[in-house]
Amino acid sequence: MARRRRGLPVNGVLLLDKPQGMSSNFALQRARRLFQAQKAGHTGTLDPMATGLLPVCFGEATKFSSHLLESDKVYRTRVRLGEITDTGDAEGTVVDRRMVKPFSETEVEDVLTRFRGQIEQVPPMYSALKHQGRPLYELARQGKSIERAPRRVTVYDTRLLSHDTEGFDLEVACSKGTYIRTLAEDIGHALGCGAHITALRRLRTGPFGVSAGEAGGAVANGGMLTLEQIEGRENQASREALLLPMDVLVSHLPKIEADEAAANRLLQGQRARIDTAGLEHEGLVRLYRDQAFLGLVTVTAADEVAPRRLIATAG
Repeated sequence: MARRRRGLPVNGVLLLDKPQGMSSNFALQRARRLFQAQKAGHTGTLDPMATGLLPVCFGEATKFSSHLLESDKVYRTRVRLGEITDTGDAEGTVVDRRMVKPFSETEVEDVLTRFRGQIEQVPPMYSALKHQGRPLYELARQGKSIERAPRRVTVYDTRLLSHDTEGFDLEVACSKGTYIRTLAEDIGHALGCGAHITALRRLRTGPFGVSAGEAGGAVANGGMLTLEQIEGRENQASREALLLPMDVLVSHLPKIEADEAAANRLLQGQRARIDTAGLEHEGLVRLYRDQAFLGLVTVTAADEVAPRRLIATAG
């Protein structure tokens, strides 16, 4: 007999503002308990030192979280010059100190231009990447270093927000897989004095949060909610009202409406006839019935779709 899953069948997306000093998984579990949710997952780890946007998917929304993992990101970071740490951030041990000459804004901007567009990064040892099944950070804590192949990432923009004698603040728009710690270290190396980050905040993931250049404006927190704000809600209904519908995760995909007969066939795992005019063959499409989201289907032929990933609560 199957064990009954504990918790409530909560479905939706929470834009959590992760606090500093908390792991992404711990923040996820705190949010899950606050919503009493049966199932939850996040869409991209933030280091404990980092703060900001951690989208949390509850229930059926976890089926579509992979679409957000592939998304571009926007970060704000503080770069301290003249000190190199073993982790690339302020939580590590300083392994080298160097003299920092006064840099003009023009000199810093000239270096930043080298780190825009497609660049190669060597992933840091203090990362969750795995070597023979073990996270690199575990090996790093044992004093081991494994050769890592460089990875190609895209930095769409690096905006210099402010600078002083100790370092500068940057806003970085980048592709998935970009390590801001590594970017700061490489910029410090190019400046000839080394660097590490002392603060990191994720402002945006895909369509969620604050866009590059918007921070501090009318959309100051990009819809993000702190754990304290969620705790302040008086009951379960008011907390669930904070969640975004699960189809926001796939809002970039085209949509089609199915009638009851076609929807029932798809929910039973069968192909169905639906008008697919203008849709790409073998493309993913959002499926709705009476404007209710049912999941994703694939266009298999003219006016024919097949189930790809449908929600279990539909029916």
